[in-house]
Amino acid sequence: MLYAILYEILGNRTILGLNPFHVFGYVSFRTAGSAVTAFLICLLLGPRVIKFLEGRGVRENVDKNPEVLKEYNTGKKNVPTMGGVLIVASIIISTLLWGRLTQYYVVLGIFVTLFLGILGLMDDLIKLKEPESKGLKMTAKFLPQVLLGIVLGVVILNYGSHQPNATNVGYLMLPFLKGTGVYLGIFYIIFVALVLTGSSNAVNLTDGLDGLASGCMVIVGLAFVVFCYVVGRSDYAAYLNITYVPGSCEMTIFCAAIVGAALGFLWHNCYPARVFMGDVGSLPLGGALGYIAVVLKHELALVIAGGVFVIEALSVALQVGYYKRTRKRIFLCAPLHHHYQKKGWSETQVTVRFWLLSAIFALLSLATLKVR
Repeated sequence: MLYAILYEILGNRTILGLNPFHVFGYVSFRTAGSAVTAFLICLLLGPRVIKFLEGRGVRENVDKNPEVLKEYNTGKKNVPTMGGVLIVASIIISTLLWGRLTQYYVVLGIFVTLFLGILGLMDDLIKLKEPESKGLKMTAKFLPQVLLGIVLGVVILNYGSHQPNATNVGYLMLPFLKGTGVYLGIFYIIFVALVLTGSSNAVNLTDGLDGLASGCMVIVGLAFVVFCYVVGRSDYAAYLNITYVPGSCEMTIFCAAIVGAALGFLWHNCYPARVFMGDVGSLPLGGALGYIAVVLKHELALVIAGGVFVIEALSVALQVGYYKRTRKRIFLCAPLHHHYQKKGWSETQVTVRFWLLSAIFALLSLATLKVR
C-alpha cells in the first residue's frame, strides 16, 4: 500500500529539491519497515489484547497433559492463550502496508497466514468450550492443511512455469550441490503439501515453553530473510549458483513481517509469559515458513534452519511410534523440551539452549548458499 502510494504515485515528486519517496522503491528499506511495523503492532497492542483475553477467561487447560511437570502446570493456569491473533494481525497489516500487493507470492503468503490462523482459531475455541477436548480431531485439523498445500502446489507449479527466466520448476533443489535437483513432476504438489503441513505442525509442537517457539521463529525467520533477498535477485543468484525465482524478492517484506511479529510477541511471551500464542499463532507461523521455503526452492534448507522444530516433531513421532510398538518410552516426555525439564533443566535453561541450537542451525543453512 505504501509502495503504491508513496513510490508509484509520488515517487517522482520532489520537496525542497529532494525526493523523499524514492526510498520506498528499495526492497531493503521496506523490509526494515515491515519488521519494525510488525514489532511495534505486537508491542503496543499486546497489553490490550492480553487484558481482553484475561477479561473473557481465555485460558488454556494446562492440566490436560498429565505427563507435563505439575509445577510447570501450576504456574501457567492463569496465563491467557490465543495471543496468536496478535501475530497474525501484525503479519498481515505490516505486509499490506509495505509489500507490493501486485506481487503474486506476497498475496499468497497473506492467504496462507490467514487460512491457517482461522484453522488454529477454530482449534483453540474448541479447547475453550470443551475443557477435556484436545481441539479439532486429527482429520479435521490435518485435512485442511493438506488441501491447502495441494492447492498451493498446483498454483505455484502453474505460475512458476509461465514466468520468464524461471528455471527448475517442479524440482527439489539439493543444498551443497551446484545446480543439482530432483525433478518431482506431479509429485511436487504432494511434496508441497508435506512441507506445509510438516512445518506448520512442527512449530505447533515446539510451542510448549515460554518464548521457545517465538524465539526460534525470530532466528529462523532472519535466516530466510536472507534467502528471500538473494533468491529474488538474479545477480546474487547467479553468483551463488542457486536457482533464481522471479518475483520472490518481495517475499523479503513478508518474511520480515513474520520476524517482527514473532519478536514483538516474544516481548510478552518471554519467561514468565503473560500470554500464550495458541494454535492460532503457531500454525500460521509454521505454515508461512514452509510456504516461503517452497517458493524459494529451499525446502531442505528449511530442514536445516528449522532444526529445532524438526527435532521436536521427530521426538513426538518416535515416542508415539515406539510406545505403540513396545509400550516403552524413548524420552521421559515428548516433545523434547519437556524431556529436559524432567531431567532437571529449568524452563529458561531449556528455552535459551534451544535458541542457541536454533542459531547454529540457521548459520548452517546460510552456509548452503556458498558451499557448493
